[in-house]
Amino acid sequence: MTHQERAIESAVATSPYLSLRRAVRPAILAHSLLAGDQERAGKLAAECEDLLFLSGELLKAAGRARILDAGPAPAMPDAGQDNGDRPAQFLEAYTEAGLLWAKVVGSSLALAGALIDRGEWDDVGRLASFLADAGEESAAMDLRTRLGKVVWQAHREQLRGISNTMPPTAIRQAITALRAVLRDVPEEYPDRNREVNRFLAPLASAIHAIMKDEGVQIPYSSRVEHIATGGVAKYPDIVKISLDELAAEFEGLCG
Repeated sequence: MTHQERAIESAVATSPYLSLRRAVRPAILAHSLLAGDQERAGKLAAECEDLLFLSGELLKAAGRARILDAGPAPAMPDAGQDNGDRPAQFLEAYTEAGLLWAKVVGSSLALAGALIDRGEWDDVGRLASFLADAGEESAAMDLRTRLGKVVWQAHREQLRGISNTMPPTAIRQAITALRAVLRDVPEEYPDRNREVNRFLAPLASAIHAIMKDEGVQIPYSSRVEHIATGGVAKYPDIVKISLDELAAEFEGLCG
């Protein structure tokens, strides 16, 4: 086996756009979106159709590359191509598959943009996971960052209202908003947990103030006061646990 042939074999083994299971996952989502709502129209439907078409062309090119790599030269000649030169034919098919994969990724990002506009954030997260699994970490991170910005913006007003003097109604709204952020903003979004964590101290202070005003006996196991004084500020990784603890304390108090 020549050096060129070994390089081709290595590329086939590692290339994500020649992996059938990975290549079709965005198309599976596009199919599910169209099948789930036959009345979808406009930009979203158009992006789904584009993605399905490009995925089909990608699979044809990838299949051609596989056939050329595994078997003898095809019976039907390519125009201007020497049938005996399988490495050259393979490289052409492989390049075509690569370019089509780039279009599939671009089409996936365009579909994600349409989904973000419609508020269908779970499907955006699925697309980001598909891209990351296919080795497109940069595109996946870009998508997750875009999604994170949109979700933060959607809850910005509620988060701005968080203070250590909130009444029970505002506390309940703040807990709901913070839980929505943790649910909808991808965990990979830069500083997501740290940003949520900085709201926990004033939230805990507001809950603690109500406990004191109502003369509630604070359990020894309670971490409300600890969180209120910034005790978890340096531990953003436990932000969800801390928020759940505050929510449980508040529900026990005002549920």
